[in-house]
Amino acid sequence: CQQSSGDVEQGDYSMLSPLVLPAAGSYLMVNSSQHAPGQKAHLVFQTLSENDTHCLQFSYFMYSRDGHSPGTLSAYVRVTGGPVGSAVWNTSGSHGRQWHQAELAVSLFWPSEYQVLFEAVVSTERRGYLGLDDILVLNYPCSKAPHFSRLGDVEVNAGQNATFQCVAAGKASEAERFLMQRQSGEVVPAASVKHISHRRFLATFQLDEVSKEDQDLYRCVTQSSRGSGVSNFAELIVKEPPTPIAPPQLLRAGSTYLIIQLNTNSIIGDGPIVRKEIEYRMTSGPWSEVHAVNMQTYKLWHLDPDTEYEISVLLTRPGEGGTGKPGPPLISRTKCAEPMRAPKGLAFSEIQSRQLTLQWEPLGYNLTRCHTYTVSLCYRYFVGTGHNQTFRECVKMERNANRYTIKNLLPYKNIHVKLILSNPEGRKEGKEVVFQTDEDVPGGIASESLTFTPLEDMIFLKWEEPVEPNGLITQYEISYQSIESSDPAVNVPGPRRTVSKLRNETYHVFSNLHPGTTYLFSVRARTGKGFGQTALTEITTNISAPTFDYGDIPSPLSESESTITVLLRPAQGRGAPISIYQVIVEEDRPKKIKRELGGQECFPVPLTFDDAVSRGSVHYFGAELPASSLTEAKPFTVGDNQTYSGYWNPPLEPKKAYLIYFQAMSNLKGETRLNCVRIARKAACKESKRPLEVSQHSEEMGLILGICAGGLIVLIILLGAIIVVIRKGKPVNMTKATINYRHEKTHMMSAIDRSFTDQSTLQEDERLGLSFMDTHNYSHRG
Repeated sequence: CQQSSGDVEQGDYSMLSPLVLPAAGSYLMVNSSQHAPGQKAHLVFQTLSENDTHCLQFSYFMYSRDGHSPGTLSAYVRVTGGPVGSAVWNTSGSHGRQWHQAELAVSLFWPSEYQVLFEAVVSTERRGYLGLDDILVLNYPCSKAPHFSRLGDVEVNAGQNATFQCVAAGKASEAERFLMQRQSGEVVPAASVKHISHRRFLATFQLDEVSKEDQDLYRCVTQSSRGSGVSNFAELIVKEPPTPIAPPQLLRAGSTYLIIQLNTNSIIGDGPIVRKEIEYRMTSGPWSEVHAVNMQTYKLWHLDPDTEYEISVLLTRPGEGGTGKPGPPLISRTKCAEPMRAPKGLAFSEIQSRQLTLQWEPLGYNLTRCHTYTVSLCYRYFVGTGHNQTFRECVKMERNANRYTIKNLLPYKNIHVKLILSNPEGRKEGKEVVFQTDEDVPGGIASESLTFTPLEDMIFLKWEEPVEPNGLITQYEISYQSIESSDPAVNVPGPRRTVSKLRNETYHVFSNLHPGTTYLFSVRARTGKGFGQTALTEITTNISAPTFDYGDIPSPLSESESTITVLLRPAQGRGAPISIYQVIVEEDRPKKIKRELGGQECFPVPLTFDDAVSRGSVHYFGAELPASSLTEAKPFTVGDNQTYSGYWNPPLEPKKAYLIYFQAMSNLKGETRLNCVRIARKAACKESKRPLEVSQHSEEMGLILGICAGGLIVLIILLGAIIVVIRKGKPVNMTKATINYRHEKTHMMSAIDRSFTDQSTLQEDERLGLSFMDTHNYSHRG
């Protein structure tokens, strides 16, 4: 326990006497007979801030021998340092010589905090004892006192009834009292208590015709001898309905109207303002009217000429009873003239795109004050974009006519119309009224305004608004369709696609198009009346470079010292068919600066072998093939000493390394696209001049011995064949035999030379597997 601050702490704390009994323990006791009547003892708890449902339990002792009340024992709950307020629980009288248990079901949770204060007040009898013991905070609901649900704030307008509804859950006795406590200390009894279920109660509290003085914090309390339930504090918010401080201002006065400004910037009361109204009446008349206003200015129509009116502004805030008192009135008169007033009621009966039918109220003698009068209808509108291009006309109406149709107007134009009443005594000109003719379908978009930028797979198209929009352009519709393409994979004509654009989007990028394809575009604008004329244009996308079906560099089909056979696969044209194929041979010089392929440029300039030699170029065109000759994959031998379309394909030099490129070309309407891919590399052949060492070339020596043994066998077979032929008496062509022998010998020696070559033209993992029989397959290389 701790001593707290505040008014209630003025009691005598020395009245609390802890008594220690060996069997029962200690407790706090006040002996009433030792103190004067009205003296108070206070016990203040430390601040509590719980996170969950809890219960504060305590035991109390009140006894006197003669049955008189020793005093009053009360419990207070102060919230977050606020005032103590009214007691949430109290008891008095003599309850026998025994301890009784009570509970406080405080429904306050973190971050709110509260303090419990116990107060003992000595009675006038001054006999008996008041005691407290076993004060505990339990982490479960109370069983003798109900717990309240969270109480919400209530906002009402001044003069209205405020209602709080408190929901309690738990056990409650029939003698349970439901109260509402004001933070300042006042107590309001419950208007009604409804049993929702056997353990839930709904207590309703009503504060009648509240004012600003009633604005405070309120909480719900249940009281019984067994304990009390206490809710959180909720605020009663009382709002004062708004009232303007100043009267409205007069902006313009006519014979039949008054235009005023509400002048509601300064108010008395609370906002927000959700509704504004004008209340006006004749100063000499019994009637009044109220008009809702949604702008700061308002025009009062159909007023009598030369009549005084009183005009006030009403303001309303949210909630029932939110309308404040009328503000200070504006007193103003309508104008008078001869005639009495101008014709009124000018309005349209029918609006079309190129004509406007107007009507007005019939005129009587009491208005014109003259039997001879003239009514003229004057109208004007802007023909062009500038104000200097204005069409004006006045038409004299027939007598007693109150309807007229203006023809030959332009669509979607503001037509300024007014009526003029004239008589010999004067002239009265009505207020000009603006009518807008209806929309019409827009004019066509000029074809010369269509500008575009074609790319390979997209087109950027831009256009301008129609010269005659005839209304508000709501959208543009662009349709396009492929109508011509040299690519057989493109469907011609293709499906028609449509794109809609907003009125301020006069451009569009069409993507996912086919290269080298002509599209027909149509553009038209739309108003609320429909689409206008269509502008057409044809746009062709640029062609793209052909594509090859090559992944990594493929292995050559075959290879010799002076040739290499590769597989040529047909390319796929993109927007244009393949016109020609070209095979390019480039010398591989690792120690020199080689030619770099510049993106899609590849080899744009054809170069024959002779031109390459004369210019010192590292590459030349070995062949040019028409597209019709390569409809499917075919082998091609580089270095076969043939001529293809004027390009010589000379044998390759064995001691040089080469890179083989395959290039495809497409042409369409003056556009050329190239693409090339490297399809092979041929390594150089080098002869070894180093002596053979058994330790280093054991495998090569074995191969050489095998080849020599094979050569001796062939030589013996040839000699045996010659002897057999001579014995049979047949002539023998020794020259041919000698040539064949030399030819075979040459093959054998060539095979031996190849076995010692440092870098073979065959694959590296097969260069040691060349046998004597393999040399017959390369007889053209002897």
